[in-house]
Amino acid sequence: MTDFVLDRIQAARHRFFDEGDAPRGLVPATILRSWQRCAGLGLSEHERPNVEPLAATALREVCQKYEELRRICLPEVRALYADARATGSIVILTSPDGMILEALGSADFLDKAARVSLRPGVPWNENHTGTNAIGTAMIEGRAIEVRGPEHFFAPHRVLSCSAVPIIDPFGKIAGVLDLSGESSVHHTHALGMVRFAVDQIERRLFERDFPDCRVLRVQRDAGLLGTPQEGILVFEDGRLVAANRHGLGAVNLVRGDIGRREFNELFDARLESLHGEAGLRDHLNKPIFVRVDEQQHRPATAGPARPASAAGGNIGVFDARLKHELDRAERVLRAGMSVLLLGETGTGKEVFARELHRRLGGGNMPFVAVNCAGLPESLIESELFGYEEGAFTGAKRHGAKGMLREADGGVLFLDEIGDMPLAAQTRLLRVLQEREVTPLGGGKPAKVDFTVIAATNRNLKVGALDQFRSDLFFRIAHYTVNLPALREYPDRRELIEIFWNRLTAGTPTRLDPGPLDILAHYSWPGNLRQLTGALRTLVALAGPGGRVETHDLPAMFHELPPPVEADARTLAADTLVALGEITERAMRQALEKHAGNVSAAARSLGVSRSTLYRRLG
Repeated sequence: MTDFVLDRIQAARHRFFDEGDAPRGLVPATILRSWQRCAGLGLSEHERPNVEPLAATALREVCQKYEELRRICLPEVRALYADARATGSIVILTSPDGMILEALGSADFLDKAARVSLRPGVPWNENHTGTNAIGTAMIEGRAIEVRGPEHFFAPHRVLSCSAVPIIDPFGKIAGVLDLSGESSVHHTHALGMVRFAVDQIERRLFERDFPDCRVLRVQRDAGLLGTPQEGILVFEDGRLVAANRHGLGAVNLVRGDIGRREFNELFDARLESLHGEAGLRDHLNKPIFVRVDEQQHRPATAGPARPASAAGGNIGVFDARLKHELDRAERVLRAGMSVLLLGETGTGKEVFARELHRRLGGGNMPFVAVNCAGLPESLIESELFGYEEGAFTGAKRHGAKGMLREADGGVLFLDEIGDMPLAAQTRLLRVLQEREVTPLGGGKPAKVDFTVIAATNRNLKVGALDQFRSDLFFRIAHYTVNLPALREYPDRRELIEIFWNRLTAGTPTRLDPGPLDILAHYSWPGNLRQLTGALRTLVALAGPGGRVETHDLPAMFHELPPPVEADARTLAADTLVALGEITERAMRQALEKHAGNVSAAARSLGVSRSTLYRRLG
């Protein structure tokens, strides 16, 4: 934040809080309205907000209540998480009433944020925490940025926050997505990144059944149909029953019009006559492009499989070496073995796993991705193994199937397996050995059969074995694939051009040679995930038919930090050494468990006796 902006805000605070005047023109109207609301509630700007985080049990119940919201938002939360860590920020997801459900990102800033109660289990609506991006976005119903001393309470001036409400198809607030960081740092594109992520989430909320309805995709610019910026309008018997914000904006409506407006009030055509794509005129006689969604019964969002494009925002690009690894990994999986993917955060491990899933059968079999690091430790067992009715407070009335049973007949992708809690590791190992799942709270075990692909960004050295079971590692690492960091790609410029062309397909949006050179020489600590997130942001900021010039790039790309010294080849070499040590340790433990009986030990490990003799001879 510049000194000039800071001085304006401080002057506004003085006039409002000390002189009782309305400082119009010194702060945005949304901030002034929020200050007035907070003052009307009797809040005092010099006090510390009186908020206490929920107890662990209560927070667990809240997270269970909004389980579907968390799952739907997971790809975007993960994509923003990579950017948040790189920029010293945190990404926050809240419930519809402003209760923080997730807070992920920079470890240093997470600690600072917790000092002002910006952490899970704390309500951030205006009634409790005054003017803030989350609470103010909920009331205003739109994207909000609150910088430093624009916050009502003085202790919050250390924060700079950008929040966008997530609106469900029926016009209700489903939650809020927020990116927060240090107020002393200028977060140039934070609000644009969050807005783009929410567009993706809201579009995915429409991937559900709308029986007996007509779903229209609308846009003033035909090139934006099929993108996150397309409008969606759902009509039942000619009445508008659901819409996203782009759809409402395209026909000059507001959320309150949902359920009240008729198709023939909005367009100069008969709804029943529409098929495919059409050019219409709206009620203001302005041209608008419409595409009728002919698939009236799409699978519900909560189902186990998602399109690859929703998996963290990366795009699959495989060079000759990775194609060779895909071929080998596919053969291993078809033989009933497991594959472990190694690589830094953002190197495309899930994209690689989804390509393997496509080769094994694709849409004919489920793909269930489990983020072992993203699920709270208190919830990971119920998420994985499911639970019976009444297993714990807040459990669903009829229980839950669990991700392992959802993966039956398909692929189970265990992402960030190195961060799985030990208790869950023990239960998972039992499932992999016995191929049956027992839900929490008892119940009859269910037989399961799935292919296992695991992934980790951790270097599982021997010193860390107390945090990860060696016998589980032995089960999931029949074959390992090392995915390179982006800085190791021989031609980053060509790779960026491929990504850019895919993201802007069908539009004339340009990336000039100057910024392309800068992006090609950047070290990309967040790897492919950071790259695709940055390119998507530039596409959104440029707009259809626009161009990206050098001055459009955020400051971080102009600084050109030296390449990160950590080398993925070192990770691979260390991991291979560690794998041998882990294997030997697991074999010796099995022999000890079976009192030296080589045949029994070999059977328990799933290897032949000759392998055991060779490795321990």
